[in-house]
Amino acid sequence: MTLVRVAFVDVYVLRQAAPGLEVLVLRRGPAGRSPGSWETVHGTVEAGETPVAAARRELHEETGCEPVRLYNASRVESFYRHRDDAVALGPAFVAFVDRAAEPRLSAEHDRAEWLAPAAAAARFAWPRERRALEDILSILGGGDAGLLDDVLRIC
Repeated sequence: MTLVRVAFVDVYVLRQAAPGLEVLVLRRGPAGRSPGSWETVHGTVEAGETPVAAARRELHEETGCEPVRLYNASRVESFYRHRDDAVALGPAFVAFVDRAAEPRLSAEHDRAEWLAPAAAAARFAWPRERRALEDILSILGGGDAGLLDDVLRIC
């Protein structure tokens, strides 16, 4: 029987800049999966870990950044993994970081850039990331979740 479980998280990293928000994009290094592709922070939920804890850990591991504010993006992505006949679910999060934040890359990535939202969306390899960014900007494009802040803000 096909297994369904929360297996990964996506974390969209944003910072305030003039004249608006910037989105962090990361390029996969040559040694891992999908070399040369651009993505957001992405990672696996470890055994006994909550998705929120995984999002915080992956953000720190892949960028060295800490969130000033962390939001539930109100999205759960799904991905069928044919190798193990499993449907992997992945909640999406948004981490606002300090406007002066500069990422410290992990071994997974060889390049990082802060881009305007439209340029970031065009750079993402996965269509789900482009769709998620559009939703994220519709909710958090003003720098917070407005009337939804009390429901979506984690910290």
